[in-house]
Amino acid sequence: MRARFSGAIWFWRGPAPFHFVTVPPEESAMIGEVASAVTYGWGMIPASVTIGATTVTTALWPKDGGYIVPIKKLLQDRESVTIDDIVDLTLDIDA
Repeated sequence: MRARFSGAIWFWRGPAPFHFVTVPPEESAMIGEVASAVTYGWGMIPASVTIGATTVTTALWPKDGGYIVPIKKLLQDRESVTIDDIVDLTLDIDA
């Protein structure tokens, strides 16, 4: 399954800080349809995410009935993106 969308990078200051992009509702619903077949537990969905020319593997996190995409430091550094930047993402999920 492939999904393409844009979103703003936001910061979550938890026990370990993370940067995320929220998956829009339509794409979250599509992911939800395959979630039970691909999750490895706790609702986490293995995926690859591409921003610009950089692709990394990650896992989507469930949040508020949808999903959020962690934006790894490698993506931030290679694509020169940071908090509040609007990025174009491509998600690939093996379903």
